[in-house]
Amino acid sequence: MQEISTKPYLLRALYEWCTDNGFTPHIAVRVDAATRVPRQFVRNDEIVLNISFEATSQLQMGNEWIEFSARFSGKSHKIEVQVANVLAIYARENGQGMAFPVEQSHSGSDLTSAPVGARSAERDTRQIEEPADTAPKEDAQTAADDDSKSPARSHLKVVK
Repeated sequence: MQEISTKPYLLRALYEWCTDNGFTPHIAVRVDAATRVPRQFVRNDEIVLNISFEATSQLQMGNEWIEFSARFSGKSHKIEVQVANVLAIYARENGQGMAFPVEQSHSGSDLTSAPVGARSAERDTRQIEEPADTAPKEDAQTAADDDSKSPARSHLKVVK
């Protein structure tokens, strides 16, 4: 029997920590062919999603997939993300959270041949852009929609 990764358990624990402290949990996700998100919000094959209770409906954080519904530009979308594609989880308000090494997804093909791993390997020392919210039941905001916000300092730690 293959051992289950600790990653989904860490994601659920940090999600709970964020909500218990009144923070807004966000996940940074590497987007590939198996990732189900609105493509117009994807930048450099990555998307940041607000996974708070207020921004999502029917959130399920399983060992292989994270699934929920959320609104983007007023339209509801079913979101499906492989846990293997989650690059980081953090609190929007203070940037505290955890980054993860890039894993090979089970879907096989990426949208581009750009070395996403090279960008995310330094995630624990660089700043994270203000995230694209999946919207508190209203509309999604992207980092491009609101450039007036300054980036939060990252406090992420890479876990292997």
